[in-house]
Parts: sequence; structure tokens; C-alpha cells
Amino acid sequence: MFPSRAFSFLTAGVRLLFWMVLVTWSTLAIYYSDLPWAGLWLGLAAAFAAFAVWAIWLSRQRRMSAVVMALFLCVVAWWVTIPPSHDRPWRPEVAVMPRASIDGDRVHLTGVRNFEYRSVNDFTVRYEEREVVLFHLTGLDFYISYWSEGLVGHTFLSFLFDNAPPLSISIETRPEVGEGFNPLASLFKQFELIYVVGDEHDLVGVRTSHRNEMVYLYRLNTSADDARRLLLVYLGRINELADHPEFYHLLSNSCTINIIRYANAAGREGRFDIRHLFNGLIDSYLYHSGRVETTLPFDELRRRSLINEAAQAANNVPDFSQRIRAVPPTVPR
Repeated sequence: MFPSRAFSFLTAGVRLLFWMVLVTWSTLAIYYSDLPWAGLWLGLAAAFAAFAVWAIWLSRQRRMSAVVMALFLCVVAWWVTIPPSHDRPWRPEVAVMPRASIDGDRVHLTGVRNFEYRSVNDFTVRYEEREVVLFHLTGLDFYISYWSEGLVGHTFLSFLFDNAPPLSISIETRPEVGEGFNPLASLFKQFELIYVVGDEHDLVGVRTSHRNEMVYLYRLNTSADDARRLLLVYLGRINELADHPEFYHLLSNSCTINIIRYANAAGREGRFDIRHLFNGLIDSYLYHSGRVETTLPFDELRRRSLINEAAQAANNVPDFSQRIRAVPPTVPR
């Protein structure tokens, strides 16, 4: 009797979870859609949710569940046809898609962002061309930036050269004018993807001096050859995106997930770790997997890796990148 009752409860729980996930996903997919009027999004989403709740849990007609399933399949069929686009009124920070031209050891980049900021919304737009030589690529730095300290942050990389300034590449959403980031909306085709290629004074400085984000800098234990392979993977993806737009997705096509994915393509060995998703903890993963310096306790390394004070002091100076690295984390401050 007990096993039979337990199985019945389990079956009922699985069925309840199934319908809850289906109804919630469909409702949000309708709400975060490409329908032309905001009122229409809300009205159709509310109507679907109300009908689904009535049909599944209040109606005594079993065929109504089949109707909900048919409506769900229609929503899925319509949702998968929503295409990404390069043709939208983009915010100026993401208005230019970078491109890379590779000629042997030389890489010519266009659309390199190097804005001059006076505040978050007051800046001089400046996109540049830059040439780097793969032979001169010597290392790799890893940045973690937090809107607020916690489980989620933003991660990006800087490629280091012995004859040129660092080149930062940040995998981000591509918001339109008037848009801001919404993690839930990012699961429903609301933001295109962009790889912002830029100068550290821009990509780092805007976070430390104008957005009031907490930024940590870690030197990765990466060989020059591995760093070069990773950069080539990045450059290939940059050109793919310039030709074929993609949607950003918080869980499958976002900053840290793609960094790990491209590191794997460049030869990284390691398994998936939950901290790849909860990327606010990614520095703990880097430390305990030996990918950063481990001669200091992790808490001490993390404390010394916070660069806000140095970055703010170096704002608007030519040697910004040198100054934020002037005191390595392994050297007592």
C-alpha cells in the first residue's frame, strides 16, 4: 500500500511540475515577444495563463489539457521563428559590430571601442582600428565585475601583448536605445549578442569610475600558445556574429559560459562546474582549479585583486592599463 501511494504522489508531483513549467514558459514567451504593442503582449500572456490554469486544474474535461498542449506547441512554433537582427536602433555603446582580418601572424581589428566617458550617459563615441601580432601575445587576464557582490557578475578577458596595449573582449547583450538588461527577458530572445572589443580604459574604466561596479583582476596561468589559440577562437566568433546575428541567452550564450566553451575549444581540460553558471563565484573556481596564483589564501588574493581604487586614480591617464597592474596581487600592498 505505501509504495503504491508514494508512487501516486510522485506521479502527481511530476505532472504538476510539468504543467507548471509548460504554462510558465509559454506565458513568459508570449509576454517577452516581438508582438508590436506592449498591451498585446500582456493581454495575450494573461489570457493564455488564465485559460491554461482553468483548463488543467479547474475544468473536468480531460480534453482541455490536450488543448493547452496544442496551444503550447503553437507558441513554441511561433517563438522559434523569431529571428535575431543587426538592424535595430542600438545604443551607441553596442552600435558597431567588430570584425577581424587575419593575415598570418597579424590581426587587423575594426570597431574597437575606446569611448571617452564623463558619466555613464555622457561620453564621446570613438571606434578605432587596431592591429596586433599574435607572436607578441604573452598572457591573459580575467576580469569579474559586480553590480552588487553575490552569485552573479560579468566576466571578460584581456589579451596581453609585449608591444601593444591589452585588448579586452567582453561578451555582452546588445540593448536598443532605452533598454536595460533584464536577466529573465534574456531567456526569451530579447537581446542580441555582441562581442565588445575595446581598450581597457573604456571597458574597465566605465565600470570602476562611472557604473560603480566592483571589478577584480586576475592573471591566468595560461601559456602564450594557449592564449593565442583562445584569441583565434574569439576572432572566429566575432566574424561569425558580424555576419550572422545571434540572441544572447543567460544560460547558454552568455559571458562566462562562452569563455569556458572557447577555452575548451582552445585546449582547456576540465569538467563543468556550477560556478560557471553562478559566475560571481568563478574566481573561487579559478583558484581551486589552479588557474590563478595560489601562493596566497584565496580570500587574501581576492582582496588584493580588487582594482577599483587604482582604476579610479588612473582615470583619464594614458598608462591606465599599467597602473591597474602596478601592484601584483601576490605582492603585499
